[in-house]
Amino acid sequence: MPRPTNPSLVTLGDFFRFAVGRFRAARLAYGHGTTNARDEAAFLMLEALRLPIHALDPYLDLRPTAAERARLLTLIEARVALRLPAPYLVGAAYMHGVRFHVDRRALIPRSFIGDLLVGGGLPIGDPARVRRVLDLCTGSGCLAILAALVFPRARVDAVDLSAGVLALARRNVATHRLGDRIALHRGDLFDPLGNRRYDLILSNPPYVDARGMSRLPPEYRHEPRMALAAGDDGLDLVRRILAEAPRHLTDRGNLLCEIGRGRKPLEAAYPRLPFLWLDTEQSEGEVFWISRSDLARSSPT
Repeated sequence: MPRPTNPSLVTLGDFFRFAVGRFRAARLAYGHGTTNARDEAAFLMLEALRLPIHALDPYLDLRPTAAERARLLTLIEARVALRLPAPYLVGAAYMHGVRFHVDRRALIPRSFIGDLLVGGGLPIGDPARVRRVLDLCTGSGCLAILAALVFPRARVDAVDLSAGVLALARRNVATHRLGDRIALHRGDLFDPLGNRRYDLILSNPPYVDARGMSRLPPEYRHEPRMALAAGDDGLDLVRRILAEAPRHLTDRGNLLCEIGRGRKPLEAAYPRLPFLWLDTEQSEGEVFWISRSDLARSSPT
């Protein structure tokens, strides 16, 4: 297959404007690190050329080589024709400036929990007092890695059911040189952990309900279904986490969990649990915080 060419595209700025036009015309869906055509195009251009992704303007006059031009055109056309999210096309995603390897074995890294970890939005006091952290449904390992960076004295266990996913997580842990502090476990939620207890359990589990799964844009259908689908009301995994978490939290331990749009069904199912909803600049009522003592005192209807 011949490499795509377009003689009118000379500078990186030309490619950027071309990509934005193509993405808008194709009415692509976003949400895998960007929210619009301009940011998606900028990320794709910069990461493809391994340039710093924080600002495109300094590189608008850069003239890619012939091979780089062909690669950029291929990526732009693949984004439109295949509806693959940009991180899968370039094999990388970022959370708060931290780079992660990604591929289609795992969900593309994104979580409001990351915003709360890095932004200091947790009601936890001194981060140095957090010594044991558990990341359930770790996927690429992104939250486990962010937790290890935020809690400098903590050891982190990270669990996932998929061997392929854990292989990707292992690569990310090695890249960030955190193998001495992050242990990866294969299993179903708490099963591989025995009687271990944690100061903080965090989880971004599957939480898309049946209706939401039926309406997913093509971009999201490239991600593993098991990382998204969570039954009729989206709470299949969350119910199990709430039931089992008290046994794995220290006396002053806490659970931090992202549930997307599941706040109403969750509060209806657990009217006696005093969930604390932690909002971010981009989210409202999508992440809850609850202590072990509150979990132990209450039970669902």
